[in-house]
Amino acid sequence: MNNTTRYIRFTMTMCLILALAAGVSAAAPAPEYTTTYTITVMEDGGALWQVEYRTPLESDTDVAGFEEYTRDLPGLYLPQVQDLMQRSAAQASVAASRPMKVSNVNGDAVVQLSPTGKYGVVIYSFSWEGFAEKTGTGLAIGDAFAGGLYLAKDSTLIIRFPEGYTVTSAEPASDQQRDSLIWYGQRSFAAGEPRVVLEKTNSIPVIPIAAGIIALILIIFGFVVFRRWRAGFTDDDTKEPLPSLSAEEEKSVEDRIVRFLTANSGEQFQSDIVRLLGLPRSTVSASLNSLHQKGIIVKVRKGRENLIRLKEN
Repeated sequence: MNNTTRYIRFTMTMCLILALAAGVSAAAPAPEYTTTYTITVMEDGGALWQVEYRTPLESDTDVAGFEEYTRDLPGLYLPQVQDLMQRSAAQASVAASRPMKVSNVNGDAVVQLSPTGKYGVVIYSFSWEGFAEKTGTGLAIGDAFAGGLYLAKDSTLIIRFPEGYTVTSAEPASDQQRDSLIWYGQRSFAAGEPRVVLEKTNSIPVIPIAAGIIALILIIFGFVVFRRWRAGFTDDDTKEPLPSLSAEEEKSVEDRIVRFLTANSGEQFQSDIVRLLGLPRSTVSASLNSLHQKGIIVKVRKGRENLIRLKEN
């Protein structure tokens, strides 16, 4: 496969994957890059989409092929993406019996340098009017995915919701939830999925609280903190012997941690890295120490936990 063909597949894979959201039958090829879909839902039911493709540029030939793709993006690939997404919204509108419209379709391609190497990054973005259904005081997301959705390996779907809204249900359950819902590939969603129901949180008026209740809360809080301190709740792994990893194993774990941080706004608590990556605490600790020595991350102490943050170039 020559490099021009390789980068054309950026656009074609996006078309095939997103076509499933509108019920078009297609078999997406195995991607040669990581993909992140970020859908930011607005209070009026509209959504801002961003689709990011990231591929390593390991040689001058790779860079030249990516630059050729970049030159052709405005006149060749962007119109294809715009046509596909507008047709997808039109088909979803029929299935959901609700007006939908895609507009403001943009595309960009840049070369980025990161602690793990040089990457070609392609970003497509657009607005999708009527993406979510308004349900009184809430929003329902999912009927625009009339034919379901496919996430290839090394793909991530992120759905962000408006401030003041809470998630009352999500089917299937997300792999991670904080200020957004996150699913990781490889997986296939059924028609109308992922299905997310949001409700607007009612403002609660400030009510004077008796001094005795406040004191009781402080006592309980102090007792919990004391028990955590006595139990030695901390990210410090000095009591556990650090594992002996080969150079290849160490690099693999470090790359996973860097990719995980990149997909989560560049920072995560160390305990979450251990839990969500399913790695031993000592392995994560050793890899973080190595990344810290290389100047790739910084550790920020937050109470008795470490916040791991990618270091800005």
